[in-house]
Amino acid sequence: MPEGQIVRAVSGFYYVRTPQGDVQCRARGLFKKKKWSPLVGDWVTYEETEPGEGWVTDLHPRKNALIRPPMANVDQAVVVASFREPRIQLELLDRFLVHAEREGMEILICLTKQDLLEDPAEADAIYQVYSGTDYPILTTSAPTGEGIKALKEALKDRLSVFAGPSGVGKSSLLNGILPTLELKTGEVSRKLGRGRHTTRHVEILDLPEGGQVADTPGFSQLSFGVMEETELGNCFPEIASLAPECKFRGCLHQREPHCRVRTALKQGEIHQTRYRHYLQFLEEIKEQRRY
Repeated sequence: MPEGQIVRAVSGFYYVRTPQGDVQCRARGLFKKKKWSPLVGDWVTYEETEPGEGWVTDLHPRKNALIRPPMANVDQAVVVASFREPRIQLELLDRFLVHAEREGMEILICLTKQDLLEDPAEADAIYQVYSGTDYPILTTSAPTGEGIKALKEALKDRLSVFAGPSGVGKSSLLNGILPTLELKTGEVSRKLGRGRHTTRHVEILDLPEGGQVADTPGFSQLSFGVMEETELGNCFPEIASLAPECKFRGCLHQREPHCRVRTALKQGEIHQTRYRHYLQFLEEIKEQRRY
């Protein structure tokens, strides 16, 4: 039977991309019985019932699966935050980074709206926060084109998902990469301080230089409901690299004696902001496990 990749899902229809073109499919009732839910990015087997239409009959094994945005088989997360309108929230950025790490994705931090930044020292301060992570960071501006060429290069030969809250400029970046898209963009609400949603569903776009990128709806909340306390440290690269040197196995790097991570914190090897967010997320995980 023919195979393809789901590139869009809207109102119960799955659009499966094949060398011959996209096929509009529904999922067999078997999926509901097995509690399977096809996702954009899934590779599937389908049965064509008539030209351009058919049924998804089987899901291929996944590399990973995201909940928000709902996607599968992602190679790279481009975590997007803006310097202004809305102003960058490092705590929210770290939430995205933790979830991308947990799914084993490569990570690229993309800082947008550089043209609205008056003091370059602010950018330097953000770079300092993440200096211990080895995450590549790109500074971009859609109006001036700064960083767009480097972003195109980073997207080659992989499936990347743009993740970040509404209004940070994900659609503007995609318009810069693929000008023919003309994706709708939205202004940031001055009253709420966050963006209005302009992307309504997840869609995979093929890039002329090779690779694929997904445009996704923005969102602003990420919980840790499925994560264990001992998993969290592995999602902070600067903590994960030092944890084996802690005296106690399963150290949570809070008050345990002979903790290499807390020693590194005192010596400036780990940034205070990142460690503060680690403790905040750890408490959230503990609180969620009580219920």
